[in-house]
Amino acid sequence: MADKAQARAQAGRLLEQFLKAGAVEVTPDILQPAEALLDLYGEDIRARAYVTADPLRGEMMLRPDFTVPVVQEHMANGAEPARYAYAGEVFRRQDHRGAARANEYFQAGFEIFDRADPDAADAEVFALFSDMLAKLNLSATIGDMGLLRAAVDGLDTMPERKAALARHIWRPKRFQHLLARYSGQVEVPKARADLLSGQRSGAPWIGLRSREEMEARIATLAADAAAAPIPTDAVAAMGKLAELRCAADQAPAALRALGIQAIEPAIARLEKRLDALATRGIDLAAINFDASHGRSTMEYYDGFVFTFTAADPALPPVASGGRYDALTRQLGQGREIPAVGGVIRAGLMADLEAQA
Repeated sequence: MADKAQARAQAGRLLEQFLKAGAVEVTPDILQPAEALLDLYGEDIRARAYVTADPLRGEMMLRPDFTVPVVQEHMANGAEPARYAYAGEVFRRQDHRGAARANEYFQAGFEIFDRADPDAADAEVFALFSDMLAKLNLSATIGDMGLLRAAVDGLDTMPERKAALARHIWRPKRFQHLLARYSGQVEVPKARADLLSGQRSGAPWIGLRSREEMEARIATLAADAAAAPIPTDAVAAMGKLAELRCAADQAPAALRALGIQAIEPAIARLEKRLDALATRGIDLAAINFDASHGRSTMEYYDGFVFTFTAADPALPPVASGGRYDALTRQLGQGREIPAVGGVIRAGLMADLEAQA
């Protein structure tokens, strides 16, 4: 296994290749303010990041990734179009033991901010990574988070239900549970049913919420309970979409065969991206397409996603990335710019090169 010096050296070599591809180097601080990350992910991020407190700067986190601080810097001071590259350590808490999932490792990454042609930018990032990793014989998989988002938007149900499903696209089990409840396949929890039936009407108000807040919440729950269930055929189609896997060149036809009209614009966007990849010499028949790809990665990806993985399933992806337009809007205080990027695990790449 590559030691820290070897991983750092590999990250440096990757950085040089990204700079040759037209990027400008950026070096985000290792200690990052926790506020932005908590706003993005909520308290869930605490289970994945190392949190500390600074007497002057408040709550801080050891850098869990580079993308968020790069976006913050670009939205505050960057000119467009822009290409950035970086290399350094990231820190992730792990919930299990094992060398394959390190809690401190080196990443090197490449990001593009460009309004001109987002599909071409997606293809540029993927093709660059494909070329840099070509000697390792990795398996490449792509997906598009926009497909599931479009399918949710097209459901015949109340906006609040759509918003809840959209929030949990990155949590497949929770998403499936909500879909089952909204379609009437599982019962409403007893505590909620009791609340709505008035059995708790005489109970005192407790907790930090005001009476007005609680009454508004109860009204929302009552509207949800009164809403018609999502049709079972729509739920079945959503399940087939989530399970769709095929070669990338077959993806548009396979998606259209599902008969989900709401995803047609996303399919058209996928076709443009596939054309851009083919133009850069990517063999689409050799790439896997997974409609649920990206649902267990960072929650800011909202479009194109990709990974390059080794044959050993115990290993994390050697490289991963995707599009995160909505993140630029959230961190840009209303401003938005199409953005895409990816990272390579430098130490893991060094290990695989040594074995080749």
